[in-house]
Amino acid sequence: MYDLLKQRFHKVIPNVDFCSLRYLEERTEQLMVRQNIAEPPSRSHDVGVMITVIDKGGLGYAATSDLSETGLHEAISRAQQWAKYTQGKMVTDFSKVIMPHEQGEYRSIIEKTWESLSIADKLDLLHRESAQCQLDDKIVDWQVGLWQVQTEQGYFTNEGGEIRQHNQYLIPGIRVTANQGIETQYRTLGETSCGRQGGLEILDQFGFVGKGQQLAEEALQLLAAPNCPTDKMDLMLAPDQMMLQIHESIGHPVELDRILGDERNYAGTSFVTLDMFGSYQYGSSLLNVTFDPTRPEQFASYGFDDEGLPAQKTYIIRDGILTTPLGGVVSQVRTGLSGVANARATRWNRPPIDRMANLNVEPGDSRIEDMISSIERGIFMRTNASWSIDDSRNKFQFGCEWGQLIEKGKLTQIVKSPNYRGISATFWRNLKKVGNTDTFEVLGVPYCGKGEPNQVIRVGHASPVCVFADVDVFGGA
Repeated sequence: MYDLLKQRFHKVIPNVDFCSLRYLEERTEQLMVRQNIAEPPSRSHDVGVMITVIDKGGLGYAATSDLSETGLHEAISRAQQWAKYTQGKMVTDFSKVIMPHEQGEYRSIIEKTWESLSIADKLDLLHRESAQCQLDDKIVDWQVGLWQVQTEQGYFTNEGGEIRQHNQYLIPGIRVTANQGIETQYRTLGETSCGRQGGLEILDQFGFVGKGQQLAEEALQLLAAPNCPTDKMDLMLAPDQMMLQIHESIGHPVELDRILGDERNYAGTSFVTLDMFGSYQYGSSLLNVTFDPTRPEQFASYGFDDEGLPAQKTYIIRDGILTTPLGGVVSQVRTGLSGVANARATRWNRPPIDRMANLNVEPGDSRIEDMISSIERGIFMRTNASWSIDDSRNKFQFGCEWGQLIEKGKLTQIVKSPNYRGISATFWRNLKKVGNTDTFEVLGVPYCGKGEPNQVIRVGHASPVCVFADVDVFGGA
């Protein structure tokens, strides 16, 4: 299909300033075993193209699943018409936007293919893990699953741009529920965190086998644990909670389209303003955050964004100072600021918008033993359970599944329903220790929503364990 579309596109390219065809084919398969019973497997196959036309300052899109030469010609005609309608009426004068015409290829690194195990063998794996979850009558529900995604993408432009990208993703998941009377506690793996790019080797990377029993044991411990105390104390966050903190209080606030007000009606705005870049003290001097689509195993790695811009590692925050926004080609022209290759679309029938890709906190030099021993009064939290943050991504309140008190330099009492709150920049300025590479984990979330109409996209986050000072901590209901 890739070669056919290339031929057909070059036959129907119109006489305009810019025209591109973005082709996306996606196949998914989901397997689930719940309470030792296999649920029906789910498969999907979706394919189509998006045409973009820029002409005389106007912009037009048209999407189609008709991949014939006639179908492409009709889509181009519709996009041309929209470009004509929008000439002189856009916030952005697209005659000033120089779109890339790059050539290149990107492919996920696969060590063990999804197809190397039959469906029966994969279900056997899930059945074995499911059976390990049922440790006690207080375990009232449990499920174990695998979600695999393969995408093939082609991008062609009227001036010879040609990009081919093939990505494979795997999201393992385990959820265990424990109940006694009116008390219910959960422990999970992967529901919002464990996506990576690659093949079945990802299961070994996450220690999937045996994880069900571990989570069941922890759910039972939480069931018997006291409630999290209310106090101001040091907070140590595991990577699977750091990813949510990065996502909500750094990622979204520094997206250029949000700063420009494009997302105001749906996803909100940002406390960040354009004049902050290059000078604003976003966090302590220990905070270094990178936009990095070049890590091969990470969830949102790619060679080029959906407007053909080459992807490279870029510091968003260096030594605590906000340096670079998350904005693609169009947003960069609108603001005059440098940006990154992050114009991304969730499907073939959506245009690209500014999105996070891999947004990571770079490792520091603290050993976890030293981090714990340095805390006189604090708490260690793992695995996000709830989140709430205001429309400008400033004031937040997050909850976790697991809490463990730190007293006089030692991990002590396990506590349930731990929560914390803060203000984004104040919170990051109170960052006082950043874990070394031994504490660093690569994670990813499959669901990040933005845009009208809505676009749900994959995002990667990697982080070490981190410690924050003077955080408001409190227990749940």
